[in-house]
Amino acid sequence: MKAVAARDGKAAVIEADAPELKEGHVLIRTEFSGISPGTEMSIIRASAGKSVMMGYSAVGWIEELGEGVTEYEIGQRVACYGSPFVKHAEKLAVPTNLIASVPEHVTSQEAAFAGLGAIAIHALRIADLKFGESVLVVGLGILGNLVAQIASAAAYRTVGLDVSSERVELLKQQGLPHVFDRTEDLEQQLEALTDGHGFDSIILCAGGSGEELINNSFEWLRDRGSVVIVGNLTMEFSRAAMFKKEARVLISRAGGPGRYDKQYEKENRDYPVGYVRWTEGRNVGEYVRLLSERRISVLPLITDQFKLDEAHHAYEKYESDSKILASLIQY
Repeated sequence: MKAVAARDGKAAVIEADAPELKEGHVLIRTEFSGISPGTEMSIIRASAGKSVMMGYSAVGWIEELGEGVTEYEIGQRVACYGSPFVKHAEKLAVPTNLIASVPEHVTSQEAAFAGLGAIAIHALRIADLKFGESVLVVGLGILGNLVAQIASAAAYRTVGLDVSSERVELLKQQGLPHVFDRTEDLEQQLEALTDGHGFDSIILCAGGSGEELINNSFEWLRDRGSVVIVGNLTMEFSRAAMFKKEARVLISRAGGPGRYDKQYEKENRDYPVGYVRWTEGRNVGEYVRLLSERRISVLPLITDQFKLDEAHHAYEKYESDSKILASLIQY
């Protein structure tokens, strides 16, 4: 089968072995897969002298059921998440813990970003916000945009910040009025936006050097609030600024509990709801529910769609055009 890999600093379409169908897994014929630009461009840049399969978020049709699978049917359309099972490839063998059924009225293009949706939802769960509390989302690429949309759908007081005026305008068009492209404008309205307390939580979806951004976040934060790191930021910051607020600095890892757990993923052993309410798989299902109920929208974010054989062009565009938010590979 054909798949997309990072090879010697570039993206390439390669021939790969078809996946083996194991107990508790389903075989999926991929329809679309969503590109995660931050993660995948980093993999490409680090791929000198080696070949690394890419991708972790897709949608497709079940072609075969593994032993013990009873809750899904052949021909059912599902969203799926999680490397090494999900990748940019024509066929995927995925444990049922990492898939969710997609209703007819939900587009496959939007469902293909289920992995990023789960990551966005988990970031908000790490922030542990309560009804009526406020959140600032910094960095409004596709992941930050999703975090902000989902936070707004949950009725949190949601504010966005990005240096790109285009990304700010896009989020405003999606119904969020308080979005800024200058920190000065944010700071001018900070008291009114937070009732004078500062934000309850700040979720950082930006990448690069984090020192200035994290220190600024401490200033914008309420007493004993939290800063949640989602993007690939360096972690230098002022102890004094953190101490002043007794702030919590947290990191959000992937799509939720179960990620990197061999028993949950490879062996398909789910956690009881009474002990682990929200797993990475259940977060995938919640992302699909938000799409189904039209509480969020991903279609306005999708800039490009590439046939599998032309997938390398997607990464070339990410390298040269910072305005691209979301791209799909079509199979």
